[in-house]
Amino acid sequence: MRTIGRLALLVLLLAAGITLVVPDDWRWPWSSAPAVQAPGGGGGGGRRGRGGPAGPVAVLAAPVRVADVPVTIDGVGTARPAATVTVRSQVDGQLVEVRFREGQDVRKGDLLARIDPTIYQAQLDQALAKKSQDEAQLDNARRDLDRYVRLAETNSVTKQQADTQRAVVAQLVAQVQADQAAIDNARAVLGYTRIVSPIDGRTGIRVVDEGNLVRASDAAGLVTVSQIRPISVLFSIPQQQLQRIARALAAGPVQVDALDSDNQNAVDHGTLQVIDNQVDPATGSVRMKAEFPNRDLGLWPGGFVNVRLQVETLRGVTVTPTAAVQRGPQGTFVYLVKADDTVTVRPVSVVQQDDVQAVITGVALGDRVVTSGFSRLSEGTRVSVVEPPPAAGAPAPAPPAASTPGATPAAGAAPAAGAAERPRGQGEGRPRGERRPGDPATPGGPRQGAAGTGAAPAAGAGTAPAVRTP
Repeated sequence: MRTIGRLALLVLLLAAGITLVVPDDWRWPWSSAPAVQAPGGGGGGGRRGRGGPAGPVAVLAAPVRVADVPVTIDGVGTARPAATVTVRSQVDGQLVEVRFREGQDVRKGDLLARIDPTIYQAQLDQALAKKSQDEAQLDNARRDLDRYVRLAETNSVTKQQADTQRAVVAQLVAQVQADQAAIDNARAVLGYTRIVSPIDGRTGIRVVDEGNLVRASDAAGLVTVSQIRPISVLFSIPQQQLQRIARALAAGPVQVDALDSDNQNAVDHGTLQVIDNQVDPATGSVRMKAEFPNRDLGLWPGGFVNVRLQVETLRGVTVTPTAAVQRGPQGTFVYLVKADDTVTVRPVSVVQQDDVQAVITGVALGDRVVTSGFSRLSEGTRVSVVEPPPAAGAPAPAPPAASTPGATPAAGAAPAAGAAERPRGQGEGRPRGERRPGDPATPGGPRQGAAGTGAAPAAGAGTAPAVRTP
């Protein structure tokens, strides 16, 4: 009823043209926000108006430092095995045994599979028997030759008979040699029934299963063995960089880093092996080949790889964060923070830059350059260098404890901004946020910023200062 009475009195006074100063403790029932105190008022909780004096611009800054910076060239390539072999059968027959697992690391000479050797073992036995037969005939022919030679000396037989027997012996010697060659061939064919790995590497997916009939003419083979330790990477570099890379390769080994998809972390480190002998006229690039140990199998055949070549190192150069370098109509420049906390525009020349740092000339060691908050900067602008916000994943500061009815503030704790208690005096009314018994409940819950249950923490408590970024 008291609220209704106040509303009626207010309507009457407005109708009469009387200007009414509403006391501070009068609140509209539907308003849940606290009154904003004018600048200079008591309590220290007011906001500065739009026409107030502007303060310094909050910026982030970093010092200029001197470092040794590697000069790198980036490219994109494809990982290739150092060697790839399709294991095929050299003879026809039934596959009776498979001795490897798919994806198994094998050594050169390890048994991979066996083909039924029965037929080829029989062929070897035939060759051995044929040689034994011919050797027996050769022994008999040699004994006959000795007899003919002795009889020819006594003129018991003619010399022609002795010469004919000598020719028979020579023919049988040749026959025995042919038999030995046939044995070697049969033994080699028999050995082909044992299929072994020709290189060190890793097996792929098996093409033929045990029990199938395989032929030497099968193009797919049994399995593929790829050597992935070490592994090669083929990549292309623009021809404009060819001279620098060629000079670096002539001076010594050129380091090549294989990077992940984000170009942030090195997967493996290798060396440049060869530069192709011609430039591709269609793309204007030249192919190169690098070799990596690949001990951790970070590179896989067929995968795309980002590579970075280090061709030289710049010694003792001035380095700033890349974000500090700005570009304008007059070229590149930085905002230099002076000793009086004002900034000045300093033209610079960029020697090299990447996503993190830039090598520039025009600044000196110890200078501070602005890295964030450029939108309100100009020559002579006063700035306030703030600390950078905590990195992602860093523990956040603990929020202030919420006050409870009747709780006493801790010793030494400062009151929240805009929530200082006002003394009860003549005409001062009640403290803000206190509701008399019988007053209608304020929609939206308790008043924010007032002491009591549900009060919000003080503005800015426990948070990093806001930084304006361009």
